[in-house]
Amino acid sequence: MIGLIVSGHLNFASGMASAVKAIAGEQENMVFLDFIESISPDELEQQMRSTIQAMPCEQIVFLTDLPGGTPCNRAMVIMMENPLVEVLSGVSLPMIVNAAFEREGVTAKELIAILQEIGISSIQDVREQLSAVSESEDEEDGL
Repeated sequence: MIGLIVSGHLNFASGMASAVKAIAGEQENMVFLDFIESISPDELEQQMRSTIQAMPCEQIVFLTDLPGGTPCNRAMVIMMENPLVEVLSGVSLPMIVNAAFEREGVTAKELIAILQEIGISSIQDVREQLSAVSESEDEEDGL
């Protein structure tokens, strides 16, 4: 099983933790680390490193909120030192929930590819979809 560390600015991680628990239930080896105003970037990195040490997983994937933000950058420093760590940034709730479901029986790189596909497919223009459905119904009615 791949260990997952979700991190982001302010309460991004704890908010995602609540949503993941509601959708997917309690998850083993999935930790949520908020980067709040009261901790420094160095403290966040230390929390990340401590979390990795406490996880009994060979591979770790960081899921962070903003590419180029402090959580991403600090996870990237760790990734550069450890070939068993990967970082995916710009993640959304569908990606994080699916990470919980898809992380067994795949490599970290395979999991990242799966999550990127989910991220792209979950972005939808609802008005456009409704228009397409409406148009297809009109065609079926012979209008």
